[in-house]
Amino acid sequence: MKIVKVTYTTKAEFAGANQINIKKVMADLQSLQYPGINYNSCLAPDGKTFIHTAFFQSEKDQQLLNELASFKYFQEQLKSAGFEVPPKQELLTLVGSSVSIFNS
Repeated sequence: MKIVKVTYTTKAEFAGANQINIKKVMADLQSLQYPGINYNSCLAPDGKTFIHTAFFQSEKDQQLLNELASFKYFQEQLKSAGFEVPPKQELLTLVGSSVSIFNS
């Protein structure tokens, strides 16, 4: 399992568009039902800081996300809009969970 956490702050005027782009990625993932991807995104109280946490069962699952057209579009738009605070990526280790992340 691989767990990736990414935190960044958009410019205030882009925060709404970023939320729309994230929701498109999530809708695509839900419709495709990739069993090896558990991906979440949250918005901080400032309304412009985003925290993404992705649990991947395998490297292949991470590649599936990276190749998803809506995810590529989300990343392109985010990069072109610029940041107040650039992305910080962290690799995490799962200690425990209240739910089974992957059923296999």
